[in-house]
Amino acid sequence: MNSILARARLALMGVPERKILGFKGGDTERWRHLEDALRAAVGGYHAVLEGGDVETVVARLGRFPKHMNGYAHEGVAMGLTAYDLFLPNKSRLREFLAGAGDAHIYMSHIGVGEALAQLRRRPEPFLAKLEDPVARWLVMDGYGFHLGFFHPRRYVDRQQVPPYLSPYGRRVFDQGVGRSIWFTEGADVDRVAAKVTAVATVRQADFWLGIGTGCCYAGGMAPREIEYLREVCGEHFAFLATGAAFAAKGRHRAGNPVADTEMACQILCETDSFGARDVVEAALTDLPTNDRRNDCHVVQDRVIATFTSELAAPMGQEASA
Repeated sequence: MNSILARARLALMGVPERKILGFKGGDTERWRHLEDALRAAVGGYHAVLEGGDVETVVARLGRFPKHMNGYAHEGVAMGLTAYDLFLPNKSRLREFLAGAGDAHIYMSHIGVGEALAQLRRRPEPFLAKLEDPVARWLVMDGYGFHLGFFHPRRYVDRQQVPPYLSPYGRRVFDQGVGRSIWFTEGADVDRVAAKVTAVATVRQADFWLGIGTGCCYAGGMAPREIEYLREVCGEHFAFLATGAAFAAKGRHRAGNPVADTEMACQILCETDSFGARDVVEAALTDLPTNDRRNDCHVVQDRVIATFTSELAAPMGQEASA
């Protein structure tokens, strides 16, 4: 009976193969690498649909290679959020975030946002249900990623923004949309840059922050391509570095650092992944209690300011050489 129910849930609520393959623009190694990340996220979501309690679902994550495990946790958080919305008698998501999801706290909160986008729920009211005052805002990133990935004509090409988002909510939404561009454009730097430069100028910095996260976390790029990415982002280099630093922080917290993240940090942040992580950790300390900005806003501003001061001088020297 359980297997019959699981098959029914997968048939009704699962992500079909055509959606997984539909975003691909070719069969190159880079496209396949991005597809692997997407499959891990979908696989985590499907692990929830297979049924069982949170512990049983988490046990299924051993199917995924360690470097893709963060995406699988993202998918699990997406599935558990959907369950909690339909069956609110128990908070499966809270149990997950307090357990296995804690190590992957950033990816898990992104998964929450994807579920809310899929189910057409307004995301910001949901933030009050989440305990971490910084990570909760990544729900907005996941919300933006989902809409940008599945509806690029509306949210990328026509530049629509849900009217009910707060000013800072719009910023993190844009970071998620930027990250979606990294996937939908196959991590092709020229194509990614063309999409961002077509966006309203005031929004471009946050798009680049999301692209920095996507590039550094997903990997699959050659050093010369990442160097070119830093070049084409222009004045937004500190935002690109900030996104990379948060990716490094997430991978080190999860215990799944990879060589591609290390390389991206050395190019985009001019330090190794530990140094990039440390910039984020320093920004997380001594958060003010009387600041009108929320905690995530404060942390992001601190990291951006750090990279603005640390990277601007070397770049200026190169320009004048």
